[in-house]
Amino acid sequence: MESRLPKSIKADLETTLTYFRNNIAKNRMNYASHVNKNLPIGSGVTEAACKTLVKQRLCGSGMRWKTKGAKVVLSLRALVQTTNRWQQFFLGEGVIQGEAQYLMA
Repeated sequence: MESRLPKSIKADLETTLTYFRNNIAKNRMNYASHVNKNLPIGSGVTEAACKTLVKQRLCGSGMRWKTKGAKVVLSLRALVQTTNRWQQFFLGEGVIQGEAQYLMA
């Protein structure tokens, strides 16, 4: 029996099915398991972090930033608001060392 769906809808359905097959196979859609492990399952955590780290600091009334200044301010703000990162930053551990050299230049 031939489907009566238009080609565009068939293509959209196939794209959607492919998305689900790929993400289920990679265990990305096991939401109950992720919730039990206290993993975020939505974009809310990321959006809240962006609002806290970026928007509140850089988008105040009358504020204008050049790229270099904004990078420095956001790097410091991220360090201050993240547990143990301030110490790592100044001790030069791991990835943070490059940021310390950038700020001190």
